[in-house]
Amino acid sequence: MKTADYIAFVIDRLPKGYVFTYADFITEVSQKEAVIKALNRMVASGKIAKLSKGKYYKPENTPFGNLQPNQAQVVKDLLEENGKTTGYLTGYSIYNQMGFTTQVSNMIQIGKNQVRPNFKRERYTISFVKQKNTITKENIPLLQLLDVIRYIKKIPDANINTSCKRVLAIIKNLSDKEINTLVRLALKYPPATRALLGALLEQLQQKKAAEPLFKSLNPITKYKLAGAAKAITTTEKWNIV
Repeated sequence: MKTADYIAFVIDRLPKGYVFTYADFITEVSQKEAVIKALNRMVASGKIAKLSKGKYYKPENTPFGNLQPNQAQVVKDLLEENGKTTGYLTGYSIYNQMGFTTQVSNMIQIGKNQVRPNFKRERYTISFVKQKNTITKENIPLLQLLDVIRYIKKIPDANINTSCKRVLAIIKNLSDKEINTLVRLALKYPPATRALLGALLEQLQQKKAAEPLFKSLNPITKYKLAGAAKAITTTEKWNIV
């Protein structure tokens, strides 16, 4: 089978919006140039689209034009390395899907242990948030929730009162094991995050779970979160003003 025919055969079987590179098709170094030429011809014909240098995707056609790949596809090379999870979508990338805002951002934020400078990829700006905890597939939803609490002032088109109510609704559906893990992970977050999580947990009658957070805080430090007291009755104990 010719290189071009083989590539077309493989691409036909890929789902719409799947992002790939020439490396997905190469079995020998000598084939690289032929593969790149074949992919560029397919871009010119409109069968595939180019996301950024060396990255292509199979577009999904709609009456409003071609749909971009979802954000996880756009940055999947930054979320995994050799099959191991090394990052996760957070911040602006998940506020909408977690129900905190109706806005959809062109900023893709990624939580990683090792961060790097911001850069552009197609219409997106990719930025990074330092995560001090080990990242696993299992704890990503909890890390995302902690990041929401950490940056609760920065959620677009939302206020602290409504955001706290949404966090309460999410925590309420967690198991005891998940709450204990949430607290353990939170101990590596800034004091304001720990204080707000502690207040939220106590609001849900999870006083025992919140104890390690309370003990980790400086008793004289105040945390400015205007509006939190409208959703939480325990803010005074946690020095939230």
